[in-house]
Amino acid sequence: MRTWISEILATGIWAAAIVCLGLAGCGGSRLGPRGEWTWVGGSNTENQTAVYGAEGTPAASNTPGGRQFAVGWSDKSGNFWLFGGFSGQNGGYVYFNDLWKYSAGQWTWMSGSSLDNQAGNYGTLGIAAPSNVPGARIQANGWTDSAGNLWLFGGFGFDSTGQYLFLNDLWMYSAGEWIWMSGSNVGNQNGIYGTVGLAAPANVPGARSLSVTWTDPSGNLWLFGGDGFDSAGNDEYLNDLWKYSGGQWTWVSGSNLVDQPGSYGTIGVPAPGNVPGARLEASGWTDSSGNLWLFGGSPGPKGQANFLNDLWMFSSGEWTWMGGSDSTNQSGTYGVEGIPDAANIPGARLSAATWIDSSGDVYLFGGNGYDSTGQWDLLNDLWKYSAGRWTWVSGSKFIDQPGSYGAQGIPARSNVPGARYSDPSWIDSSGIFCLFGGAGLNANTSGFLDDLWCYQP
Repeated sequence: MRTWISEILATGIWAAAIVCLGLAGCGGSRLGPRGEWTWVGGSNTENQTAVYGAEGTPAASNTPGGRQFAVGWSDKSGNFWLFGGFSGQNGGYVYFNDLWKYSAGQWTWMSGSSLDNQAGNYGTLGIAAPSNVPGARIQANGWTDSAGNLWLFGGFGFDSTGQYLFLNDLWMYSAGEWIWMSGSNVGNQNGIYGTVGLAAPANVPGARSLSVTWTDPSGNLWLFGGDGFDSAGNDEYLNDLWKYSGGQWTWVSGSNLVDQPGSYGTIGVPAPGNVPGARLEASGWTDSSGNLWLFGGSPGPKGQANFLNDLWMFSSGEWTWMGGSDSTNQSGTYGVEGIPDAANIPGARLSAATWIDSSGDVYLFGGNGYDSTGQWDLLNDLWKYSAGRWTWVSGSKFIDQPGSYGAQGIPARSNVPGARYSDPSWIDSSGIFCLFGGAGLNANTSGFLDDLWCYQP
């Protein structure tokens, strides 16, 4: 079926103590069995409104509410932080700039407004202030530095003038205050690329949304692609790779112009001319050696459901096409559940959640894309990538599957989140995989979700 969520894409407690019995990292002492999902919190009903409580005060009744395209971080203690996103209310869409912290089984509203569609308050570049706050936005990027500070870049939202535009502002949240660090406080800015490989104070990526980001072992940020503005002021899909280090941006690879095709080369062979094509909503992760990995996304054109399932690695300054197809809209090859196979490959998709475990194996969940039969819509399949092979781990190989919630706080083999995409994911202090909300299916219907799930790998 085609859900209302897909049509948008085609166009542009129990008490906390009980919930935490099943999971370490929530204050409990028992891990769920390996390979099982647990519905930890939130509602199994769509389109819930936020309950803010008192700013800075955790409470079992607090919830960010159902939302999509929020930014998520995890800090050094394994706590989860959530910023912004959007939801549907009263027949329209509303955008948020609220910052939340999830710790010990409870949500705390930490910063930003409980009202929607707020403009940014930038203050002075490089200076922290209690009144500073990014504007409401969706489809931004976030990462955590080695000191535990939260960073936020770009997205689509409200600038300092209250205009709803593409953004390229860079923010840091530290010691309870926001600092505007780089980029413009006005939207729709062109990229300033400078010279490939050379950092410069004037360099800055153009305003954009739906990029993919990584952090390397040194704590540097890497940013690739998305939907936004190139060096000439054109707004389309990008394939530029940037590095942010020491307070400066460096254009590393890819083009400074939009809508560039990929140059795949030979599978498994790095080459200076290799580069992924322009795309948005790809998934990414960093391996234990600091290599950057990129999977899937949408190459456009805008308004069309064209998706990729190509797998790339960036290492030692070169891209390598590692697997998947160089053509769009490929069906998934699932094989036998639980059995790795060289022929297995997730179907083409965008906005899948990813995690990497302590062994360096990667897990990928859901997104919007193609199932085993070539049907396109929302997915809830869980995959593992290890030693160069994919394994279908759990969930369905068919689109549009509802969630099976079970009892809140109790892991079970039959539990599984419903099909969804654009759901922030993180790993808690015990190595458990977690995800929050997004847009998709609960037990019966579809909408904006606020359910919190965790998985013991």
